[in-house]
Amino acid sequence: MGNTSSLKKILILVIILMVPGFLYYLLQDKGKNRYRPLSIYGPKELSGTFHTKRGKQIPDTLYHQIRDFKLSDQSGEDFVFPLDSTKIVVFNFFFTRCPNSCSEMNARMQFLTEEYEGNRMIKFASISVDPEHDSPEVLKAYSSQFNAVPGTWYFLTGDKMLIHDIARKDFLLDAYSSEPTPEGIVHSPLFVLVDPHKRIRGFYDSGNKDQMNKLNDEIKVLIAEELRMVTDR
Repeated sequence: MGNTSSLKKILILVIILMVPGFLYYLLQDKGKNRYRPLSIYGPKELSGTFHTKRGKQIPDTLYHQIRDFKLSDQSGEDFVFPLDSTKIVVFNFFFTRCPNSCSEMNARMQFLTEEYEGNRMIKFASISVDPEHDSPEVLKAYSSQFNAVPGTWYFLTGDKMLIHDIARKDFLLDAYSSEPTPEGIVHSPLFVLVDPHKRIRGFYDSGNKDQMNKLNDEIKVLIAEELRMVTDR
């Protein structure tokens, strides 16, 4: 009886000692951490090419990417997307004559810019869907209420057709104007997280606190993902 009891204790001790090692094994792959990367949004298709992983051929996927475009920021300087191959960008669409929701949306963007102040891996961009009214001068005055730092948080304007087209086709969001009044201008309340490879990694409802917390968390995940890619090269 005593031997049986001792054997049970030994087995329990062995299991307890094995669990950390087993978990470590699950999280490691030949010295590289396994983790769940963020999703990639938008249409995707197979490229017809393959890469090899652990001796198996895996088909390559072509993911939706935001096209290259050029707009003007609140300082009248060119904003060229992509900024470079290392920058994560959080985008939103707004307009300065928007009654209430845009101010609330950009107040939440302000929180994020302050949260990541000094982090050179991330930038923020608010694109006006009313560019005929929102000139760089108007955007500069508007951005001052949010203490926006030029070069970190861009307020953008440009060709109206281009902006509405990239909103719908590239960012996959609603943006149009049925009439040239604030009431006739429609835009999405979503924030869009874009990686340095021009791929959409998340959509977040700016009016939802939980969604904003999720965005904050997933920015950190994407930063870690990008840093991991650099160290793995």
